[in-house]
Amino acid sequence: MPALRVLEWRYREQLSWRLVMIGLREDASGLVARGYDPARAVVGHHRFRERYGMPFGLVAKERPAGTGRGCRAVVAARLLDPGSEWRVLRALQLAYFTTPLLLDDDERIREALDADPSIDGDAIVARLDDPEVFAAYERDKAETRTAAGTPAEAQDKTSTSDGPVRFTAPSIVFELDGRRLVAGGWQPVPAYDVLVANLDPALERTPAPATPEPLLEHFPEGLTTAEVAALLADGPDPVPDLKGTERMLLDLAASGGAVRAPLGQDAVWRCVPAEAAEARPRDSYGIGLTERSRTSVHTRS
Repeated sequence: MPALRVLEWRYREQLSWRLVMIGLREDASGLVARGYDPARAVVGHHRFRERYGMPFGLVAKERPAGTGRGCRAVVAARLLDPGSEWRVLRALQLAYFTTPLLLDDDERIREALDADPSIDGDAIVARLDDPEVFAAYERDKAETRTAAGTPAEAQDKTSTSDGPVRFTAPSIVFELDGRRLVAGGWQPVPAYDVLVANLDPALERTPAPATPEPLLEHFPEGLTTAEVAALLADGPDPVPDLKGTERMLLDLAASGGAVRAPLGQDAVWRCVPAEAAEARPRDSYGIGLTERSRTSVHTRS
């Protein structure tokens, strides 16, 4: 999600993140009963691609599928290696929207996770039915179903798909010293930014760089074109330039400064491997950041 990358870049270690899984369905029976059509779902994916610019494969799934096992893979990662849940979530998200991945198919989940060498897909899939993982997942689900009466509900960014009023992804809750501000569902970068500024206007802000290189260095797992565009957008009311950013990244890749991995209609851009980078000169880039406070951030996915 481009907006989250902007927050991570801008505020660095001043924000402490916690990922809470919403969880929707263990099996596809409810979808089938409602007449869900995977082919029609692609139309919605096209709309999301146009709106958000993220990678989409626009290929219909072979059948409806549950999502519980995919969500528990994220929870299992959190228990096995705290912090790795973010990489697992990203791997599953990108694969779900660009490949035939079904989130109730253990082998396909493992395959999607193994695409990232830093993730142990076997260990995670082996824990999907572990009672400890299941209990942690149920706690996540319960926490995300407490959106009644919140600003998210006032903005109609909640759902009652399984009864209680729940947050919709990717809701973010900011907390500091007992104060709590809610950004329900999808929001633009300025919406998140104004909440952070209200919680702690003294936080230091890392400015947008002039070129993509510092971004690729800071996010070694890679960035999509839309994420780079959001991170480069500057000014009090930033407007990402998707086409201009893509041209900039293509030029960088052509000169050996970045690696392009095709994904859907787009790509994931990464720094060149360290050994290749050492073989060519480049400018150094660094930013000093003094931590003044830590704002707790809870994102619901």
